Amino acid sequence: MGIEIIAAIIGVLAGVGAGIGGKYTYDKSRTTGGKTKADQLVAEAKTRASDIVLSAKDEAVRLTNDAKKDEIDRRKTWEKTENRLAERETALDKKLDELDKRAEGLRAQEDEVEDLKNEIKQIRVKQQEKLEKIAGLKKADAAEKLMQMTERDIKDDLTGLVAKLQNDAMETAEERAQTILVTAMERMSSEVTAERTVTAIRLTDDEMKGRIIGKEGRNIQALQRATGVDILVDDTPGMIILSSFDPLRRQVARLSMEMLMKDGRIHPGRIEEVVAKAEKEIDKEVTRAGEDAAREVGVVGIPKDMLQLLGELKFRTSYGQNVLLHSVEMAHLAGLIAEEIGANVRITKIATLLHDIGKAVTHKIEGKHHHIGAELARKSGMSEEIVHAIEAHHDDIEATTPEALVVRVCDALSAARPGARNISAENFAERMRDLENIAVSFKGIDKAYAISAGREVRVIVSPQAIDDLSAIKLARDIATKIESTMQYPGTIKVNVIRETRAIEYAK
Repeated sequence: MGIEIIAAIIGVLAGVGAGIGGKYTYDKSRTTGGKTKADQLVAEAKTRASDIVLSAKDEAVRLTNDAKKDEIDRRKTWEKTENRLAERETALDKKLDELDKRAEGLRAQEDEVEDLKNEIKQIRVKQQEKLEKIAGLKKADAAEKLMQMTERDIKDDLTGLVAKLQNDAMETAEERAQTILVTAMERMSSEVTAERTVTAIRLTDDEMKGRIIGKEGRNIQALQRATGVDILVDDTPGMIILSSFDPLRRQVARLSMEMLMKDGRIHPGRIEEVVAKAEKEIDKEVTRAGEDAAREVGVVGIPKDMLQLLGELKFRTSYGQNVLLHSVEMAHLAGLIAEEIGANVRITKIATLLHDIGKAVTHKIEGKHHHIGAELARKSGMSEEIVHAIEAHHDDIEATTPEALVVRVCDALSAARPGARNISAENFAERMRDLENIAVSFKGIDKAYAISAGREVRVIVSPQAIDDLSAIKLARDIATKIESTMQYPGTIKVNVIRETRAIEYAK
């Protein structure tokens, strides 16, 4: 680096000298009087060049000394590092030697332990042979005799204990069940009044009816086409009646009608715009209702499509009982009962909340609502325990899990609470009589009883007139006639009983 600086300084000096010489030659050619001035400039340049060369030499010496000092420091650092690495390598070699020695010792100990094990096994075999020789029995024979003696000694005690436990369970089962149900019902105190879907709209004034009808009925026809709802304007003064079997369509029509009457602009173009807006509002309300129901019950992880169907139950009723409120009430009851009996609370709550989900689909999907609900839950990827509990909440499928039984019990509790459904005592008694009359209308029947609040018909047939195969056909015929002639919630179990008694007297 110092040599480069010196070379640069010499180059500068050469340039300066050349410049001065050129200037001097030029000045000399112009005038002889400038010689003295040129001599002075040359002298000054030589002096400056001498000073610069000396400074450059000093700087070069200083840089050379610094470089040598740095090199010495680096060498010392490298030597220290090499020494540390050598020390570590020596220590590692010692540790490896120690590990090898320990491994050899462990292998020797393992060999000794294995020899001891073999020796112990040989001793045990010799002892067993001596014992078998003394007792005159093999080991398997001795174990079998011991088991037989033990079984003979404790068999009576075990039989008595099992019988006692069974009797205690039978005596306390009903009382225990009543206590659990009453406790759950007392803790779950909800409103028993049923919510109804509004299908009648009050008009703001008499002129509004004409505006809704429109010129030559154009407005009302546009409303009916857009909503799929029949609109009756002449039956009740000051009212408009919305008629449709689909409750969601009724809600869309109701909301559209209210928005149109509030806005005042009623014409076919505006009607289509308002109906589309109302459909979006109802979809949001349905989604919000499903999410609120799941949040109120305290369950998470339900698929979005199932929550959407659950929200639609807000606009469906069964004998005047709102289906969504009925499901939420059941889920609370099911959670309390599941905790008491040790069932899975989460599975029970979800299955109870979704047990009537099949009622949310349209009539285009054929089948009973509990079978449809189970299939929907299965397609949504829900567990088989939940699917079974949904499908078995009526009597046509046997409930094989505690959760399914809880769902079935809670369904009966919620539906049978006073005021839960709009059915009077006279209508209830009439339905019971109709069930019995349908059953006794067939030949070969002695007696028929409607039991379990009309959910089961027990039919007793004459064994001389009806054989076993005919009894099966009779049960199917009675069920078919009930389906075609009566309206009822849920399912009705038809139980045909044929009993043959052979009686003889010894004289």
